[in-house]
This record gives sequence, C-alpha cells and structure tokens, in this order.
Amino acid sequence: MTHEETLTIQNETGLHARPAALLVKGAGQFQSQIQLVKGDKQADAKSLLGVMSLSVRKGDELVIRAEGDDAADAARSLRQLIENGLGE
Repeated sequence: MTHEETLTIQNETGLHARPAALLVKGAGQFQSQIQLVKGDKQADAKSLLGVMSLSVRKGDELVIRAEGDDAADAARSLRQLIENGLGE
C-alpha cells in the first residue's frame, strides 16, 4: 500500500540538521519505506544524510511517499511533525 502527502515547508530555516534529525527519528518509528521527494530529487526519510542532501528550504514543496503496511499512518505522522515545526 502506498500513501502520499504533499506540503509546503513553513520553517524559516527549512530542514537543517536539528529538524531533519527529528524527521528521521519520526520516520524510524514506522515499518514502511518512506521517501521524501523535492522536485526531481528524492531521499530515504530514515537517512539523515539523505534528508539533508535535499536542501529543503522555506517555501519548498515536499512530497512524503510511504509504502508498506503502515504507510498512511507514517505519511500523516510525518506531515503533522513538519507542520508542527519540528521543534523549531
């Protein structure tokens, strides 16, 4: 089962190290494979280096694509985490 959530990043500083680490930690709680897609680039949401390599900035559109038994829960949870500011 695949589930996607699309959102626009509102954090002033985008996904720099600290919020990216919180996102990776959140993704790690799910069994599903989770990809973050920005434009033509994608990264494993469970990889800090992968998330950082996307260079996500404020105003960027990000797609959370999850595949697996808990895909819908995973995508919704990460979307909520990002929309709540990732601790910023």
